[in-house]
Amino acid sequence: MARKTKADTPRPDPAPEPGSRRRTFWLRSLVALAVCATAAGGLVGYRMASDEPGERPVTVDEASRLALSRLNLFQASPVAVKLTAAEGGGVEVRVEGVVDYRTRRGTGSYRITGANGPLDHGLVVWDAGGLGLAPEPAGADGPAWKQAEHIPRQGWSPRTYTADPLDAGLQLIAQLGADRPDNPLLLAQSGARWLGRERLDGRDVDRFSGPRAQGSAPDGERSPLTYWVDGDGGLRKLTMRMPGLGTPTAVEFGGRDDTAELPEAPWLTG
Repeated sequence: MARKTKADTPRPDPAPEPGSRRRTFWLRSLVALAVCATAAGGLVGYRMASDEPGERPVTVDEASRLALSRLNLFQASPVAVKLTAAEGGGVEVRVEGVVDYRTRRGTGSYRITGANGPLDHGLVVWDAGGLGLAPEPAGADGPAWKQAEHIPRQGWSPRTYTADPLDAGLQLIAQLGADRPDNPLLLAQSGARWLGRERLDGRDVDRFSGPRAQGSAPDGERSPLTYWVDGDGGLRKLTMRMPGLGTPTAVEFGGRDDTAELPEAPWLTG
């Protein structure tokens, strides 16, 4: 992690665009940025009763559930997350932390391993504009957000997002929750597909490929984003295929963490 170059301190997420213009902008940005390995946003879908084999377009009911899923994630904040990103050459990065979608801020710990064992570890904070890294403070224990409280602003090494799998995954996480539902008709018309059903952590979930922005992929090809959603419309898992990597970046959501209090210091400027 220390090999990364520093950049400007991440800036707060700008105010969202209103109405249908905001929803259309989100959909186009979601797929365009994911394909470029700088993910923007996403949502998920759920269908309780289907015995149809193979993949197919989402139904009207499923599109409606898709439209509510980002709102459900927002309302569950702060949410526990786990990110696993393969960076090539046998290097894997794991992040465990929490995200608050009301502020679009996340705090966690990271571990980097290679083919021969551990390579690096520390704390990471992120928002919509970028991320910051810091060593774990000596003598501090407890969850990452509590350890982060002991690190002064100048103790963080901030940078804007790059195109590597870790950065793309963190940026995707930051953009997922929304304070209002999306447009279900737009989702249904944009290539979202039902892929199947399975069990995940003891719960029945449906698997969906995300919508595709026009021109982002040839007709018939899936979105690079895949979502697992339970019977309550809750996002349980998300994966993003990255160019040149056989293993997709994966994000798992563990539900609300009522104890989490994300620190302010990493995002202060000036």
